[in-house]
Amino acid sequence: MWSDADARSAPVLQKKEPSMQGFLRIEGLSKAFAADKPVFSNVSFTLDKGEFVCIIGHSGCGKTTILNVLAGLDTATSGNVFMDGREVAGPSLERGVVFQSHALMPWLSVRKNIAFTVVSRWPDWSAAQVNAHVEKFVGLVGLLPAIDKKPAQLSGGMKQRVGIARAFAIQPKMLLLDEPFGALDALTRGTIQDELMTIVRQTQQTVFMITHDVDEAILLADRIILMTNGQELPSGANSDAPGGYVPGGIAETVTNTLPRQRTRAGLHHLPGYYELRNHIVDFLVTRAKAEHKTT
Repeated sequence: MWSDADARSAPVLQKKEPSMQGFLRIEGLSKAFAADKPVFSNVSFTLDKGEFVCIIGHSGCGKTTILNVLAGLDTATSGNVFMDGREVAGPSLERGVVFQSHALMPWLSVRKNIAFTVVSRWPDWSAAQVNAHVEKFVGLVGLLPAIDKKPAQLSGGMKQRVGIARAFAIQPKMLLLDEPFGALDALTRGTIQDELMTIVRQTQQTVFMITHDVDEAILLADRIILMTNGQELPSGANSDAPGGYVPGGIAETVTNTLPRQRTRAGLHHLPGYYELRNHIVDFLVTRAKAEHKTT
């Protein structure tokens, strides 16, 4: 049985506390839609430049809210987010976002969907510059034969490839992924995961990703953040939590020390894989509710 002592001693499960010196810094982030029941509170972590970090937790723990705050699409109740030394305040082309829904403009071809964002990023570029740039990133996701097709002519996996190419094409300082493969079949999902890893290695992109898939996190991430859900306190429990409720937050951050040159097909052959996977699954099954203290 995998014990807490085992988790402390195993090299693939090293815990890394926030240094507050990273390329991206999240400091004391809290979000409450109802004042007496914060979704999460005091969330702090960092990402280094070129690092790939996944966050895992059950639905409702606030993962997407955190990503939306990082994207500038939502605001936190308290706390701050800094990227490259500047506070995040509103959307920016410095942060590319890929959602589970591809969000392509259906009346435009693949080429024009991506060109639209490229022109927004570099309005002074010539048409030839824009087209060459678009073709480069469409080529990276293997869609050059479909570059002049419209979204209705593409499969779900191809549409997500376009969304990924569009996000990379603006060359953002950071890429934010909100379960971009969640609606895809397993075979397509695995193929695109491997393609994403290849592009990230080529571009040295900094990535923050939400996922429910443990193997996906182990495949892609350098570190995996484990997040708890908020919970009601049992009747009569003593706590400083407002309204008898403990908000969610970060339980621990796990460092993935498996070889970075890994593929989904070979993942389960790597030494340390099962220990890492079992630790994360154990967290999700038994420890993902926010802890509270009784006296």
